[in-house]
Amino acid sequence: MKNVLLITIDSLRADHVGYHGYDRDTTPVLDQYAEKGSRFMNAHAHVGGTRYSFPSILTGVTPLMHGGYEQISRSQTVISEAFGDAGYRTGGFHSNLYLSADFGYDRGWNEFFDSAPDDSMTSSLRRWAKTNLSDTPLMPVLQRGYDFLESSSGVNIGSYHVPADEITDRAIDFLKMDNDAPTFLWTHYMDVHHPFLPPEKYQRLFREEPISNRESIKLRRKFAEEPDAVTDEERQTFIDLYDAEIRFNDAEIGRLLDTVAEEWGDEYLVALTSDHGEHILEHGYFSGAQAMDVKTHVPLFITGWDDDRGYDELVGLVHLPTTLLDAAGLDIPDSYDEYSLRKLVFENEWPREYVAGGWGDPDDRNLVIRENEWKFIRRADGRNELYRLSEDSAEQQNVIDTYPDQRDRLNRKLNRHLKRVEATSDESVNRPDIDEEAKRRLRRLGYQE
Repeated sequence: MKNVLLITIDSLRADHVGYHGYDRDTTPVLDQYAEKGSRFMNAHAHVGGTRYSFPSILTGVTPLMHGGYEQISRSQTVISEAFGDAGYRTGGFHSNLYLSADFGYDRGWNEFFDSAPDDSMTSSLRRWAKTNLSDTPLMPVLQRGYDFLESSSGVNIGSYHVPADEITDRAIDFLKMDNDAPTFLWTHYMDVHHPFLPPEKYQRLFREEPISNRESIKLRRKFAEEPDAVTDEERQTFIDLYDAEIRFNDAEIGRLLDTVAEEWGDEYLVALTSDHGEHILEHGYFSGAQAMDVKTHVPLFITGWDDDRGYDELVGLVHLPTTLLDAAGLDIPDSYDEYSLRKLVFENEWPREYVAGGWGDPDDRNLVIRENEWKFIRRADGRNELYRLSEDSAEQQNVIDTYPDQRDRLNRKLNRHLKRVEATSDESVNRPDIDEEAKRRLRRLGYQE
């Protein structure tokens, strides 16, 4: 396999994708490509969140391994390093600050774009004020005004992320550079992450009247701060905006894939997934809930090899980088999960029966393990949860006291998982000291940095 393209979409939940059975036409391009390849219908993030998922997607480990997800350890190998060492030209394009150079994801790329500067007039003035007025009584007043404008009035101050059309433009420019080396390209799209600000033409595919960015930002604030006050009509509006963002992203991925076909002919493999889904009040609140299926169940397909079937076996995102290197005929780093999805597709074998992960500090860990029938969440505060997914796929009934044998069995599995985590402990990993501007941008995206 000469060339490899990895596409990731932030916050795309599987049940809003056409080939997963969604009744809205959100993903015509993705559906077309998925039908040509291997569709992993039961793929899960190990925990639902960007920081927790990308160690799996780009370094082949579960979230707590090698010192955790706050920063990529030097004992981990970014997939770009593995491809680069094999002579590949590598390019990575995204705008999620948790995947930036500060967090160690810039290693191994010939070209790496991790965020556009915030160049709006308001942001430029704010930077000037910080430099010139930071020690004056006026600065706190200006900062409160900035926060109020966005939070209460829905004014979009500064950039949240780089839109899909620009990410695609940058990836296409990279593709068209003259180079005889095989290529590994990764693009990550942020548009499906809230706040939802889709172009008007895509809104009109799902609703009669588009709403403004101002109203969308105000609605996002209500979802986050007053979920009990959200009306059915407001929730439907939110879903309309979410679906419109998916359709916009789908179109831009189509534009990228058209160029890939022109530049690479038939000599390429495409893998597409999401780092996590989204949580739209299913459990009474917005976003969060990192362990629930609405946050962990993600689309995953691979096309460009000789297979076009669907698979219901439970797989984790940790298997993806191993699979891509295996498909290219390259060596797998020792730190990666050992199982390639080629074993399932071409050997009809799959030894893994669960997906496990965790988040939190070493002394304050939350852990989760998911099987086909059961999910067990072991929370640091002792509020443990057990769901029988075969009877309660929406995870509404905590049956922790009803099935103690299952609880204890899954607890033992989590303890074995923790032993694997502790075997890779790396105390040199520290959370990076990101600047105030980056922190503000993360907060605007709803992250608690």
